Amino acid sequence: MELRTYWKVLLRRWWLVVVPVLVVGVYAAATYVPPAPGYQVVMRFAAGSQPAGLSVDYDRYYPWLTSEYIANGLADAAQTGAFAEAVSARLVLAQIDVPPGAIQPNIVTDNAQSILLVYLNWPDAEQIVPVAEAIVVELTENGAAYYPQLAGVGPPLRLLDAPVPRQLAPGLRSQLMGPTIKVGLAAVVGVALALLWHYLDPTVREPAEVEELEVALLAVVPRR
Repeated sequence: MELRTYWKVLLRRWWLVVVPVLVVGVYAAATYVPPAPGYQVVMRFAAGSQPAGLSVDYDRYYPWLTSEYIANGLADAAQTGAFAEAVSARLVLAQIDVPPGAIQPNIVTDNAQSILLVYLNWPDAEQIVPVAEAIVVELTENGAAYYPQLAGVGPPLRLLDAPVPRQLAPGLRSQLMGPTIKVGLAAVVGVALALLWHYLDPTVREPAEVEELEVALLAVVPRR
């Protein structure tokens, strides 16, 4: 069918398009709850250890190689349940009750050579800073709890960025569940219903429909 034919079909059964949009629009407006804001803190750490002083070549190369291992290893350790339990214990000392199960899934780490990156996502703007500070202390002061070879080598990490929270944009899931998407889907359903009704309707309304049946058209009775 041509576009003009589709347009005529939709105009003929416009109510099939409008009714679903109105129903879904009213329901979406009545039940709409704005998505809860989310916040994120990005922390960067420089990794390294003191040179052993065995030789000039050793001091130049191996400390840099060790720093990459430290950043890589602590990036993996920061996403474990043991790390979340340690952070939760530090928060309890500060009279903040956050279970480990809420901490672990909200920590994402990465490392770029000797730089460790820790991303903390949190729903509370006030609570995210104490949680981030507990993460910083645990990483900088307790690395040997996860890798015994770090014992006695000094703090393996140095914080480069202070924990500063920033508000995140709504996630894709929240946007897909928003009123606009629901009303748009209702419009698509309405258009599909109108086209389906036209397909199943045996009524002949246009001369072209008679010609498609290979029936001779003798005359057309005008609408008025």
